[in-house]
Amino acid sequence: MKLKLMTITFGICSSLILSGCSSEEESVVQKESSHEGHSEHTVSGDLQEETSSKEIAPDFLAEKPEDMKTIYLAVAQNKDLLEKIPCYCGCGESANHKNNYDCFIHENKKNGEVVWDDHGTRCGVCLEIAAQSILDLNDGMSIKDIRNKVDEKYKSGYAKPTPTPEVQGQKGNEILA
Repeated sequence: MKLKLMTITFGICSSLILSGCSSEEESVVQKESSHEGHSEHTVSGDLQEETSSKEIAPDFLAEKPEDMKTIYLAVAQNKDLLEKIPCYCGCGESANHKNNYDCFIHENKKNGEVVWDDHGTRCGVCLEIAAQSILDLNDGMSIKDIRNKVDEKYKSGYAKPTPTPEVQGQKGNEILA
């Protein structure tokens, strides 16, 4: 899984990283005209789609590379991590995201349903941050150290980070109150 996620990260991110989350890209609203009640577009143009669980990928990934679907499903399994990791693509201001998790998932409902967000499908920065953070966690790195690594890597040359609160303290991968 680790090697596959690294290969996926490199492949997808190398093709998307230069474009970031440019507003010059063709609007999703223009690309997707009808979604028969299962999807809706946000003010930012991002497409959102609900599935019955985090194990079921949204239809908007059907024509995307399999690697992208793998990242989306891995994000769904790593909510506790990615809600503590900022995104540096500018989505904090353009889409009101609060963290990297928001680039992929808009809402987790109490009944287990998930409202996915397609923002990450068009953004190499989002994909790279998520995939590398998950790899680092799987390698045993603490959430605080992952956060520090992301902040250091993206501190210059990227957009303002999402307003993700600092990670205070932790024991292993457990956040202390």
